[in-house]
Parts: sequence; structure tokens; C-alpha cells
Amino acid sequence: MTGDMGADLRDWIGKTEVVEDILTPGLVARFNATLDRDSATAIGAPAPELIHWCLCTDTIATNALAQDGHPPRGAFLPPVGLPRRMWAGGEINLLAPLGIGDIVTRTSEIENIVEKAGRSGPLTFVTLRHKITSDGRLAVNERQDIVYRGHVANAQGAQTPPPAPMGTHSTQIEINEARLFRYSSITFNAHRIHYDAPYTKGVEGYGGLVIHGPLQATLLALFARELSQRPFSRFTYRGIFPAIGTGSLTLHASSEGNEMKLWTAFGNGPVSMEASAGWE
Repeated sequence: MTGDMGADLRDWIGKTEVVEDILTPGLVARFNATLDRDSATAIGAPAPELIHWCLCTDTIATNALAQDGHPPRGAFLPPVGLPRRMWAGGEINLLAPLGIGDIVTRTSEIENIVEKAGRSGPLTFVTLRHKITSDGRLAVNERQDIVYRGHVANAQGAQTPPPAPMGTHSTQIEINEARLFRYSSITFNAHRIHYDAPYTKGVEGYGGLVIHGPLQATLLALFARELSQRPFSRFTYRGIFPAIGTGSLTLHASSEGNEMKLWTAFGNGPVSMEASAGWE
């Protein structure tokens, strides 16, 4: 198993990284403004769910970024030889709320690396484990799945799955260039597929700007919180089909006992991301 730098990728399993940040009222205000929502921003108040993706972000110098806008491989993440990198899914256990004003520390570990053969070519899956403390207490235990794949002429696939079903509850949020830019900004994400349409179409093979997977997951998590009116303890999510372009993104939800099934669909398209929120 080798990457483009000739390294044995399995040697990267167990590698760790520790990053520290401060959850400021300003970040919460920018998070709320990006998503058109309201919540407390005072010191000591609980922060919104999944705002931790806006903390402890990569701070690689701009002139060191790769062509696609990602940090170069071989720093913390392994030097996988496949060019395209995407969030595939993950599971988040919320043990305590992050407190506004708290020092937040994220300890990350590479748990596993697996190479597979997909229908469109080779795939490499990297599993990360993030443990996040807020003011010294463990608040989030997260598994994050990243997938690497090769370039393809049509990144959306040759066939479009059937339209997404309707949920018991649904709501729409307008996705435009400004919202995509703002979410990239608060997560310090320079991946060009979210803001550079010529690159996205000409190099990565998408039909337009790509709606962030983490943005969709965050919207679903906050939708679950709004519907239930109580904090959930577990949230899982998985990317199914890319959501491309600007327009209406529909959030769907249906409850099943102590679990809520959630999914997104762009326009009249197929399920883009599926998720579940659980109360234990």
C-alpha cells in the first residue's frame, strides 16, 4: 500500500495531532449569520451543535496550499496518491455542550487507512478520531471518514438516482454563492470546488459549485435540534450524492422512536446526504 511519496500509508495509523482554539462570541455570531439563525452569543452560554467544525482548523500558509486548495498531504494526513479528497461521513457523540468563551482542544488520531476498488476506480478511506474538550472536559468524541479518489470526467456519475422521498417534516434553505463562501470562510476551508466554478467544472468534473458536506450535515443537525427542542447525544451522517449548484436545498426529517432520520435533497434531486440523530 503506497502513496505518491512512496510512503507505506499504514505507517500513518496512530499518528496524532493536537490543536487548541477559543470559542469566541464572534465566531458564534458569524456561524449564526451564515446560516440565518439566532442563538445566544454571551460568554458561558452553550454553543450551537457542530460549531466545532469551525474550530481548530488547518492554518497552512496560502502559498503552501495544493492546487485544489487543500493543505498538502504528508503533514498530519497521509500522502495518499489519489487527487480528489472528500468527506464521506462520520459519527459524532455529543457528551457536553461547548461553552462560548471556552478554550477548545482537539486531539486527532488516524485510526485506519483502507484501500478499495470502486466502480470509478481506486479509493482510499482514511478514518480519523477526534476528541474535543471544552474548558478541560470531554465534549465531543467524533469519527470522521475521508475518501480519496481519482479524477473522473463526470464527478456526479453517469446516472442520477431517483428523487428523494418526502419526510414527515421538511424545510428549505436557499443556497447561494454568498452562503457557500461564508461557510468556507468560517471553517477556513479553501477547497476550490465550493467557490471556483471554472476549476470545479474544468478540473474536478462537477456541473457547478459543490455544496459542502459539513454544511449539509450541520443544517440537518440544527433541524433535528429545532424539531426536538432538546439536545441529541449522537449524530451520524453519510454523503450519498453530490449537491451541485445554487438554489433550494430541502431538509427532510422523520422520527422513529428515540431516533430521527434526516436527509437533504437539492431541488427535485436525489438524496444528497443522509443522517440520524439519537437520544439515549
